[in-house]
Amino acid sequence: MSQVQTRPKVGLFATCLVDLFRPSVGFSAAKLIEDAGCDVHVPIAQTCCGQPAYNSGDTKDTRDLAKQVIEQFEGFDYVVAPSGSCGAMLKMHYPELFKGDSLWEERCRRFSDKVFELVSFLTDVRGMTEVEVRLDRTVTYHDSCSGLRELGISKQPRALLSSVEGLELKEMAGPDVCCGFGGTFCVKYPDISGKIVSKKTAMISETGAELLLAGDMGCLMNMGGKLKREGSTIEVRHVAEVLAGMTDSRPIAGSGK
Repeated sequence: MSQVQTRPKVGLFATCLVDLFRPSVGFSAAKLIEDAGCDVHVPIAQTCCGQPAYNSGDTKDTRDLAKQVIEQFEGFDYVVAPSGSCGAMLKMHYPELFKGDSLWEERCRRFSDKVFELVSFLTDVRGMTEVEVRLDRTVTYHDSCSGLRELGISKQPRALLSSVEGLELKEMAGPDVCCGFGGTFCVKYPDISGKIVSKKTAMISETGAELLLAGDMGCLMNMGGKLKREGSTIEVRHVAEVLAGMTDSRPIAGSGK
């Protein structure tokens, strides 16, 4: 008798910004993960990854949050986040929090080893090479700092976007240039952050693209807010929404169609 092949169980780490401001990204992520042949689960007791506290030097509260996240997700085959920033926190920085901790170091390592950013998971782990959707738009793509520099995410989203029928990618002058968000950075240094995002939106506008995409809600909200204040009609969306063919909801910013 042939064995029944079971589908991998994926725990979707929704992230705070997706949960509170853009649930459509979570639904898009779930669809894409299911399309990649996995079962998706969303633990309702999941919390913030702890990154704001971590970046502010509050190690104690960060460790408490990390322990709760690990407990909620360690039963899954994979943990996937639609965010390079949160994904990097779970994968790269959690192990630093528990280094030398006899009770948590190995437990954390096992957890972090199975954490992936959404698009990286689809392409690098599940071998997805194309999506069956159509979008007749010109788009430009922003590489978020954490996703690019900590997780090596750059080619993956572009590879899947190239399979979207009708879509034309128009690269900006500096796709890997920071947008100025940086989590708590934009709160601590608003003037510097404002100048950085002004340079970024100029690069975006110069492409003539109708749609701005990225894989991190923080970056998208920051750039979208600036574009809106500038009176731009450029639509702003998470890349997962386009790849999943779920673009009926209003965009984060811009006119929408």
